[in-house]
Amino acid sequence: MAAPRKPVVEVRRSQRRRRTVSAYRDGERVVVLIPDQFSRAEESEWVDRMLARLAAREGRLARSDDELLARATRLIALYLADHKRDAIPASVRWVTNQTGRWGSCTPADRTIRISHRVQDMPDWVIDYVLLHELAHLIVPSHNARFWQLVGRYPKTERARGYLEGVAAVSSS
Repeated sequence: MAAPRKPVVEVRRSQRRRRTVSAYRDGERVVVLIPDQFSRAEESEWVDRMLARLAAREGRLARSDDELLARATRLIALYLADHKRDAIPASVRWVTNQTGRWGSCTPADRTIRISHRVQDMPDWVIDYVLLHELAHLIVPSHNARFWQLVGRYPKTERARGYLEGVAAVSSS
């Protein structure tokens, strides 16, 4: 397995900054803010330290496939308990190759894939997308019975509106 690629780092020195160092992501780049009086050695040490902190924070925030499966199990118990046998997926995972849809389900092999674009959305939106795909294990089409199952989730309309808003902003 290849080592993770080190991000492009932009160091910004500030004469007003005395002791504090901070860092944030700006797209693919990491911006590190340091005091102007830091030596090159101190700069290098702090860049490495701040990259490690960012990686640790992002690692804590990343949602795993295991967490997604646990969430699916909870949603089945809450909203699809009367279809429990039919609603259990063989696998649920995050994918990075879905840019035109939020999730997908293949009823034939009982697999569910959720777009990585949903990972940073509110939990109630993730729950909606996941429940939508779980409902496809019971009803493969988007017929009235399907929407009745999805409608059991109390934030269905709110989540659909949220996703429509994100899609509208993305397409403009």
